[in-house]
Amino acid sequence: MVDKLEQAIVGREAKVGIIGLGYVGLPLAKAFINAKLSVIGFDVDPQKVDFLLSGKSYLKQFKDEDIKQWLDSGLFNATTDMSRLTEADCLLICVPTPLTSDHKPDLKYIIQTAESIKQSLRPGQLVVLESTTYPSTTRQVLLPILEESGLKAGQDFFLAYSPEREDPGNTTYSASSIPKVVGGLDEDSGRLAQKLYEQAVVSVVPVSSPEIAEACKILENTYRAVNIALINELKILFDKMEIDVWEVVEAAKTKPFGFQAFYPGPGLGGHCIPIDPFYLSWLAKEKGLETKFIELAGQVNSKMPRYVVDRLEAFLQEQGKQLVESKVCMLGVAYKKDVDDPRESPAFEILDLLRQRGAVVSYNDPYIPKLPKMRNHEVPELKSTELTADFLADQDVVLIVTNHSDYDYQFIVEHSQLVVDTRNATKNVVGGEERIRKA
Repeated sequence: MVDKLEQAIVGREAKVGIIGLGYVGLPLAKAFINAKLSVIGFDVDPQKVDFLLSGKSYLKQFKDEDIKQWLDSGLFNATTDMSRLTEADCLLICVPTPLTSDHKPDLKYIIQTAESIKQSLRPGQLVVLESTTYPSTTRQVLLPILEESGLKAGQDFFLAYSPEREDPGNTTYSASSIPKVVGGLDEDSGRLAQKLYEQAVVSVVPVSSPEIAEACKILENTYRAVNIALINELKILFDKMEIDVWEVVEAAKTKPFGFQAFYPGPGLGGHCIPIDPFYLSWLAKEKGLETKFIELAGQVNSKMPRYVVDRLEAFLQEQGKQLVESKVCMLGVAYKKDVDDPRESPAFEILDLLRQRGAVVSYNDPYIPKLPKMRNHEVPELKSTELTADFLADQDVVLIVTNHSDYDYQFIVEHSQLVVDTRNATKNVVGGEERIRKA
């Protein structure tokens, strides 16, 4: 059974099923299709599936022509029918892993997916979890559900963990060019998962267990969260001292060793960095331990939206204005530049705070034409407003939350009364210094 599946993978005859067709699943599908493996995409959202089957993309990083090429190649299909999971030889789970309201891991999507797989699991299939989660999830959560099928892992089917490392908006690295860490439940599972990814990605890094691979992902993102918290805290201090933190970082990064540049911002966004450290601190509490360093970083990063709004209010007061009834245009609601992904974006916390303080808020984002519904925020029905000279001049303040490359910052500064910049986006603007404030 092991040899048969391995031969099918190496011969590129194995069919790959990808469960979850979002910012992780769809790029992964592309990597396997480019490697000439057949892919079935599964998603519970019928609108996504309909889009794909009609040759249309719902993510900025893919054009409609890309999806049409996949369909024309005969290597791609998409469905909401989970009974078709049995058709795939290798099943890759790419579903969300959010937090509950009290910052505990919410594994409901992994559990629901495992239940679906259990119904059609057959001998000889490989299952790989890619969703970011805490160490032991594969063994303690996924494995027991799958074995309720009556099949035995490592004997009848195979199980591994390989963390996704997608970076939406990054044009340098794609799913196929990022090394893949793989940890199998047993030797056969690890080898099969390694062989599978070797067909589609630049290199594979095998590790000794799923727990090592799970911990690797948590370490990567916690490292970033802690260092971002450090620079955010220094920014607050340097603001008090009237020192430009951005210039400090530019100077520090000239050191060729021992320093990696991280940058301040209005808060953390995306599906990984704001969430993963809490998975680790929750796990520590379950083990009777504390992760004070990680929790402190979370506290620092989570207070940045309020710090931005406080600074904006102070800048308005310097001009003899109150935030109440002031017109505030937010530039960018995506969580990072040049993406259409609003997940966990600090823009929505800032929006809540501005509205609570009585501001009249509008926004512009070239990638998000209408504000989406968010789990933890009351989002008003707003559409992206065109940035005309007249519109900008009518705003009391323009707040740069996301530094999209599409923005003409020279034009924005020239036509605005006041610009509050949280991303150093206006660093190359010529003139207009009296209208720019950093927050």
